[in-house]
Amino acid sequence: MGALIGAMLVELTSRGPDSAGIAVYRAPVPEGSLKLALFSPDPDEDWTAVAATLEAVTGAPVQHAVRASHAVVVVQGSLEAIRAPLAQAHPQLRLMSAGRAIEIFKEKGLPSEVAARFALADIGASHAIGHTRMATESAVTTEHSHPFSTGPDLCLVHNGSLSNHNWWRARLRRDGISFQTDNDSEVAAGYLTWRLAQGAGLDAALEAALADLDGFFTFCVGTRDGFAVLRDPIACKHAVLAETEDWVAMATEYRAIARLPGAEAARIWEPAPGRVYHWGRA
Repeated sequence: MGALIGAMLVELTSRGPDSAGIAVYRAPVPEGSLKLALFSPDPDEDWTAVAATLEAVTGAPVQHAVRASHAVVVVQGSLEAIRAPLAQAHPQLRLMSAGRAIEIFKEKGLPSEVAARFALADIGASHAIGHTRMATESAVTTEHSHPFSTGPDLCLVHNGSLSNHNWWRARLRRDGISFQTDNDSEVAAGYLTWRLAQGAGLDAALEAALADLDGFFTFCVGTRDGFAVLRDPIACKHAVLAETEDWVAMATEYRAIARLPGAEAARIWEPAPGRVYHWGRA
């Protein structure tokens, strides 16, 4: 999976040359355990010390695997119990994702450089969400790169711009949603996390976003069980969907999908405005 989506990211370098990222869903940990994807700006980060901190907090063994500037750490317990002690002991770290299956890796640089840095070709997964970025409204940093994750096993990438994200950021913070950047796409992810926490399904949460989030957007959202695509009712941001008996894919341009095996036999179409498309394991 990493090799496939890596090729798609490189194909779209002209659309997003300043950074790239990928969320992969693989190797789910057991109930009661949690995978954390952590980023450090320090190339000499002592990840063993980070693991020791988490062992002291949870009172249970911690596993960790380093991949370039990130580490995937498997712990026992809840994120609520871990977040504050981890931030206090290691304030330089940034939480990229948390859940039972999700792992997010993202960095500044050309997509080809990011793909090589994280050895994407070696990553297997059931599904993945990737993004290349050209920053227009926020800084070129690893933290501002996509995908964004604000809840367990959920990630979002966004093509477009929201006009009321500052209002929603303040509103969601009052309900306990945490944000690490001023990026409007992170607010969209936080909005979906909030809706899901209220008991909505993913389709219902996305349909509510059509009424609540002002602006123009194409969302691609990943969950532990699959992914969904939504364009706003005006649909000025382009998107392409493709499906075969073996796979389904979405991209901003067909040339990325053309890199996939069997693409010439795929059913190709443009997602309709204001309609949720959702694929799951079932």
